Amino acid sequence: MRRVQIITDSCSDLTPELMERYNIDYAQMNTVFEGKTSPADLAWTPDQVHAMYQLMRDGNRITTTQVPVEEFNRVFRKHLEQGSDIVYIGCSLKQSGSVNTASVLAKELMKEYPDATICCVDSKHASLGEGLLAIDAAQFATEGVTADEVAAYAKERLKYLHQAVTVHSLDCLKRAGRVKASSAFFGNLLGVKPILVSDVDGEQTAIKKAKGRLGSFREVVGLIKENILDPEKQTIYFAHADCSNEEVEQLKAMIRAEIPCKDIYTAYIGPIIGASIGPDAVALFAFGKQLTYRASDK
Repeated sequence: MRRVQIITDSCSDLTPELMERYNIDYAQMNTVFEGKTSPADLAWTPDQVHAMYQLMRDGNRITTTQVPVEEFNRVFRKHLEQGSDIVYIGCSLKQSGSVNTASVLAKELMKEYPDATICCVDSKHASLGEGLLAIDAAQFATEGVTADEVAAYAKERLKYLHQAVTVHSLDCLKRAGRVKASSAFFGNLLGVKPILVSDVDGEQTAIKKAKGRLGSFREVVGLIKENILDPEKQTIYFAHADCSNEEVEQLKAMIRAEIPCKDIYTAYIGPIIGASIGPDAVALFAFGKQLTYRASDK
């Protein structure tokens, strides 16, 4: 049986350490600032993280591109030449067209490599939600299963993947067209912080507001606590957009106080998601109850 290689993209926010541990590869997207295009490298340093988010704090806008077809071609061929099948787990189609690009290329490559299978999965998430699904799929892939079986497993598991996010404001997401919210959620009411989830369709949607930064932390922890199942067997994944060390430790302490999870893994919100969500955002991810919320029904 052919080995199954899991591939994701820059939106997954997986650290090099996580990708090495679970044998995951990724295809790079790009950021664009003042006409200069740069690869969205997830192996960025804390200084590079801070520099990007400081640009945004200073009022600059950074835009992004999806994965170029040439990059997919490079990454896919690398693993096909090694005799592997591929399961690409990509950013939500509500946020990026990369899964569609990969699917078109996959059909062409399977003609060239007739013994190979390439499956492309819309994770319906971004950041470490996408990354967590890739990790889960990579662990399943070690059980001697086929690429089709891994893809089916990932599509089933994403139905139980929960996200809880808070941002200082929805301004960046609104400009990027990456959030669904009523007009009441826009505008910066003093001290009021929006709370976002990813719905069953992969739509980033604002569901409530919290008063103050500490109140928003309580809300995101509360959402995960409400929906997580078997927390003692799980690592909660915590991504942040250049928050202070004090805030990071504060939120981790709140998680530990409320949820008896096995561990907490902390990483930065990467350059692609960061360019859309803005500085100081925090996001928590875990598996739990089946998702039922659909923004279009509200």
